[in-house]
Amino acid sequence: MSINWSRFQDVIHASRNVVLVSHIRPDCDALGSELGMAGILRALGKRVRIVNGQATPPNLQFIDPRNEIKAIQISTQPEELGDVDLYLILDTSAKVQLGPMYDVIQTTSAKVIILDHHVSDDELGAEAFRDTTSEATGCLVVEAARQLGVALTPEMATPLFAAVATDTGWFRFGSVRSGTYQVAAELVAAGASPATIYADLYEQETAGRLRLRGVVLSRIEVELNGRLAHTFIRLEDYAKTGALPSDTEDLVNEVLKIKGTEFAVIMVEQKTGGFKLSFRSRCAAACNEIAGHFGGGGHRAAAGALIVAPYEEVVARVLPFVRAQLEALPPTA
Repeated sequence: MSINWSRFQDVIHASRNVVLVSHIRPDCDALGSELGMAGILRALGKRVRIVNGQATPPNLQFIDPRNEIKAIQISTQPEELGDVDLYLILDTSAKVQLGPMYDVIQTTSAKVIILDHHVSDDELGAEAFRDTTSEATGCLVVEAARQLGVALTPEMATPLFAAVATDTGWFRFGSVRSGTYQVAAELVAAGASPATIYADLYEQETAGRLRLRGVVLSRIEVELNGRLAHTFIRLEDYAKTGALPSDTEDLVNEVLKIKGTEFAVIMVEQKTGGFKLSFRSRCAAACNEIAGHFGGGGHRAAAGALIVAPYEEVVARVLPFVRAQLEALPPTA
């Protein structure tokens, strides 16, 4: 699906006061895309603010050294956004993923648009600029810079490289193409340092996160002759290990590392109630379709959902459904 960049340019040029928004439980693609786009829009003379439904996780705060990214009702109040004429939502099309920012957007008279690469249907009633073939929203932001005639600076390139690198599994996922490396090269040429970004992402572990990883790994159960692996996290695990909820990011990928595993599931209890589900696949089972069954969405190889129910009910609903999807497919050779 190609983006109508001419129309995107028209919308951007018609705006003066822009607020960038992304999903709750933000990852590097969300945060990096916001920061990169903020730099692009400021280069065009726009007033830009970044306001999300949740604060940036501590382990990702390195991406925002100037503390530009605010959280609604924490560091920014809804009444402070009354002068906005454009909301640009990045890296999601699902209203449930906006958290408390959805209430702000639902009641605004400003123009609302989306720039995204997810398959999920647009539930926001906004004008969508979507390319589901793109590896990361960060790649779309790089293309937006080209289309808008803005030269990338180190301040833009660094968060955008983090966005692209993380959403492609540091360039190892099946979504990676020759063009992915061209984008990476462009960002490095503009000032991004892969070594520094990698160190900030993966070489700053806390003892709590490592303990939590141990708990998660110790609970792994393997089924269907090794094709399915799943685990879970309960709220009390954070106090026991000294970890933070944000430390659960990407732990599902550890489960998928088991030899012969084709599909991985992690169920993470939320302080607000229910369980966040994360799915990963390296077979024909589509994560976004399975997540969609539970009201979520995402990519074919990685997706998520939220079920507000007790643990026993979540297990009883999720695992039989996933088993059935896998049993309907031939094992991966």
